[in-house]
Amino acid sequence: MSQPNAGISNENTLGRLFKKKKKTIIGLITTVLALLFISPYIYIVLTSIKPSSDAISPSPTFFPRELSLENYVKMFNQMPIAKYFFNSFITASISTILAVFLGALAAYGLSRFSSKTGNVFLLLTLCVRMVPMISIAIPMYIIINGMGLIDTRVALIVTYTAINVPFAIWLMIGFFNNIPKEFDEAARIDGCNILTAFIKVIIPVSLPGLATAAIFCFMLAWNDFLFALLLTSTNAKTATVGISEFLTAYNLDLGPMTAAAVSFSMPVMVFSILVQRYIVSGMTLGAVKE
Repeated sequence: MSQPNAGISNENTLGRLFKKKKKTIIGLITTVLALLFISPYIYIVLTSIKPSSDAISPSPTFFPRELSLENYVKMFNQMPIAKYFFNSFITASISTILAVFLGALAAYGLSRFSSKTGNVFLLLTLCVRMVPMISIAIPMYIIINGMGLIDTRVALIVTYTAINVPFAIWLMIGFFNNIPKEFDEAARIDGCNILTAFIKVIIPVSLPGLATAAIFCFMLAWNDFLFALLLTSTNAKTATVGISEFLTAYNLDLGPMTAAAVSFSMPVMVFSILVQRYIVSGMTLGAVKE
């Protein structure tokens, strides 16, 4: 009588062992792929804490022979990198606020007052976002130059806002479509107009979507190199352009360059880690429709 139970028990044991081995193999493969993916960044971090002579050695080593902050000191001595970081932060932050605000307003209007004209506008914004940035670089330069805004932070703020608004619209409209219109109607009954209903009722409900849009808009503006190189020269130069200037035709300051690259990546990495739960919830919130 006990033999069938013993057989079932053996099958369950084998099943658990198989699942455990499967998880172990998947974990190992995932770990190897993750290490391969981040190995270039790890090399940059390790190079930034090597002495300058080791950073440009003809026989470089992956791990530093000795630890040194010499490259970080050189980074500040060789160019006004703090000013470049400040320019990047100001332009990315203000353009993100404007893009999310304008994008949310447009998405809310398109969601609540859908029409053929609105659908055409929505399609046009998608087409604008699909255009390669390099193809609009020269027209943007001509427009900004005509406005007398070359080498100003305003030029970058206007450019990044214009680029990010279509992205914010398409990201936010999915959230607003999933918010029942009864929320708006209840707010209107309580005495709100369209704008106050949007601010007091819809905005608090759609905070994960707003956070997700803000994160991606900030990253796009923070990492931009093309427009920063084209529209700035001295006063409004950003960190991406400043870091590239460690490499010239006559010299390669690899140590300070890696120190600047690590410093430049830290704010976005820390910010992303802190708000990653908003990214996950925001990206999946509009994925399923009831």
